[in-house]
Amino acid sequence: METLRVLVTGGAGFIGSHLVKALVKAGHQVRVLDNLSTGSIENLADVLNAIEFVRGDVRDYGAVEYAVRGVDAVVHLAALIDVAESVERPDLYFDVNVRGTYNVAKASKNVSTFVFASSSAIYGEPIRVPIPEDHPLMPKSPYAASKVSGEAFVQAFANQYGFRPVILRLFNVYGPKQSRAYAGVIIEFIRRVSRGEPPVIFGDGEQTRDFVHVSDVVEAVMLSLRSEGARGVFNIGSGEGVTINHLARLILKLMGREYLKPIYAPPRPGDIRHSIADISRARKELGFKPKVGLEVGIKELISQYDGKAI
Repeated sequence: METLRVLVTGGAGFIGSHLVKALVKAGHQVRVLDNLSTGSIENLADVLNAIEFVRGDVRDYGAVEYAVRGVDAVVHLAALIDVAESVERPDLYFDVNVRGTYNVAKASKNVSTFVFASSSAIYGEPIRVPIPEDHPLMPKSPYAASKVSGEAFVQAFANQYGFRPVILRLFNVYGPKQSRAYAGVIIEFIRRVSRGEPPVIFGDGEQTRDFVHVSDVVEAVMLSLRSEGARGVFNIGSGEGVTINHLARLILKLMGREYLKPIYAPPRPGDIRHSIADISRARKELGFKPKVGLEVGIKELISQYDGKAI
């Protein structure tokens, strides 16, 4: 793979910081645009001297235009991702996720590849599982709606400018460096159990989720940059579903706290019942193969847990 000049928006965040390190390791030139509202410069400490860091906000078109200048590829990860918060603050999610994506796509006239991190949330309550990419889009939250809109702008500017669009619909991503502000359910369960508190499950716990390790998501992005014939939409998950009840039991077992019994709370607004990815298209066209199994990934997190972001 030739050396690329790559802009990563949200590069100081959870997925972004893992991706930046992988890009640097592969010999690419990396520029990061991040306003550090949820990301941290500490996430990039060991590669900071090997990258160009631009502190800026995707809502600021001038900052975006500057950051995109001279790059071959854009990986747009910068976003707000809290479904419940989006229900309470839809204007903010429109501003950051819709206008932000519009700005980044609009500024990308001279790039060859544009990778956009979308979300499985856009499918809403699925008609069938596993969910294929041609499933109807039925967003249940402003967050999900913002990702539908973001995809549309990426496709529109791809048609206008001619860059290769790759839209990755990410399922439930977990792994080291997931911030406290946007803790996924796995990290939240580990935190509570480590303090001797039972996990809190919203709803009856029989809802299913497809958990994919951040290292597998990074590999999906790297494959997207590498696979010059690949374009369009790809589901990125493990391809396997697990109930939240099973997840809680697994974490309690691995942490030796099986005597703690989960607390059940009312379902959260905007949450969906079942979510499992059909990843056959990503396997076939990107060569994507998830490598980190759920139990292995959770054991890794438990061993690294220090009470902060892990």
